[in-house]
This record gives sequence, C-alpha cells and structure tokens, in this order.
Amino acid sequence: MQHETPAMTECSQKCNEEFMWYVDSGASNHMTGHANWFESLREPEIPGYVQTCDNTTHQIEHVGDIPLWEEKGKTKYMLNVMHVPNIAKNLISVGQIIEQGMQVKFKQSGCFIEKNGKLIAKGKRQGRMFILDVDMPRKITAMFAEGTSVISDVEMWHKRIGHISMQTLKNMLRKDAVARLPKLKDCEMGKICEACQYGKQNKLPFPHERHVSKNLLDLVHTDVWGPTKNASIGGCRFYVTFIDDCSRKIWVYFMKQKSEIFDCFRKFKCMLKK
Repeated sequence: MQHETPAMTECSQKCNEEFMWYVDSGASNHMTGHANWFESLREPEIPGYVQTCDNTTHQIEHVGDIPLWEEKGKTKYMLNVMHVPNIAKNLISVGQIIEQGMQVKFKQSGCFIEKNGKLIAKGKRQGRMFILDVDMPRKITAMFAEGTSVISDVEMWHKRIGHISMQTLKNMLRKDAVARLPKLKDCEMGKICEACQYGKQNKLPFPHERHVSKNLLDLVHTDVWGPTKNASIGGCRFYVTFIDDCSRKIWVYFMKQKSEIFDCFRKFKCMLKK
C-alpha cells in the first residue's frame, strides 16, 4: 500500500494550482505567466503593465491564444490572452468574456459560460472562488517538456514525439531542439519499440524472373490451395493448379482431400500424353 505524505500532497496541490484558471470579475483581461501554453504569440498593440492586488506592476510581454480542451475532435481556444511572466495565477476576465458575446452565470453549484443559450464552459466553486474546468495538465504535458514533474523516460518521449528514431532523439538532445527536454540515458536508447516494428517495416520487392520457356510444357508451375470454409456442391474443399510457363495456360483440379494431389498429377500427365 502506498501512503501519501504531507510533502507529496503539498507538491500535488501546487502542481494542480499551476494549471487552474480563476474566473475573475476584477481582471481586465485574460492573463497567465506561462509562455509555453500559447499556440501563437504576438507583440501587444499597445505596450502596458498589469497592476496586481499587492500594488506591484508587471509588464505585458505578449498576447496570444491558448488551447484549453478538445470537443468532438476540435480544439477550443481562449483568445487574446495576455502573457504576463511574473503573475502567479491564471485569470479569466469576466468582462472580456462578455465583450466576446458570451454570458457568465454564477451559482451555488459553480459558474457557467454560455453563448446564445448554449453552454460553452463551466467551472466549479472552491470556497468563494470559481475555477474553470479545463484539461490543461494532460494537454500541456503532452505538448511541452516543462513542468515540475517532467519524466526522463526514453520510451515515453519516443512515443510523445511521434515515434521518431532514437538517433533523431539523440540529435534533438545534442542540439537542444526542445526546450527543457530532460537528459535521457544513453543505455536506454537501444530499446526496441514494438509499434515501430509493425508500423515502419517495409516489404521488399520480389525478384523479377525474366526467364520464359520457349517451348510448351518445358516448365510447369503448380500450386495447392485450401481448405475452403465451405465445401463446393460436389464436396470439394481443395484445388491444385498446373500452369504452363510458355503459354500461361492453366489447368485446375478440384479435390475433396489434400491427399488426392498425386492422383490429380497422374491425370494431368496422362492428359498431356494424349
């Protein structure tokens, strides 16, 4: 049995709080301090600062859109979010939501964001605060190598980055191509991925035989097929073919048992002699 210590609980709570979005009627704009959450960033049209409740000011460095969750295969975004590096909480502005043509309803059970009567998002009530329900931890940890609990597992990163080759993964580490990608053990780079063995193996072409017989019956190809799932009207479940290499003429003999092959061959040989 695994017990959770107070330190583990505190760490888990801090990690969860990092991804919480607070619905705030006092916030002038949506804002967060996590630059890596943005799908796209641009410079603010008018440079400015954000003043927090402790009377400190923080510069607005960027503005952009953040993916929050997926619905029916489509990603839902929060638009025009300010990137303010030094703020500790992620804030959703009620005023900005209303400007975008939506309504926010606060109830005992939580908060609800609607547009034209359709529920867009909802949040839970935590004390006197309202927190939006989003799937940020799963999405962010799948997209970025950042956080307080990044796992340095070769197999996991191989799968996360689209089953790339181990050599490419090594090059990414050497060139620092992914920000904060953890150091991976070289001894684990030789692991074989079962999915890659099935999905990436290629079928080699069959060798082309250019030899063609010049005379009839110089070379005869034969093959046996069966058994079939259902027997024919005559009760046959197998057949054997004889193919002349020169003319490509085919003879087919049907059989009830596979042991009848030699008898079919004798019939074929007698037929040729006639």
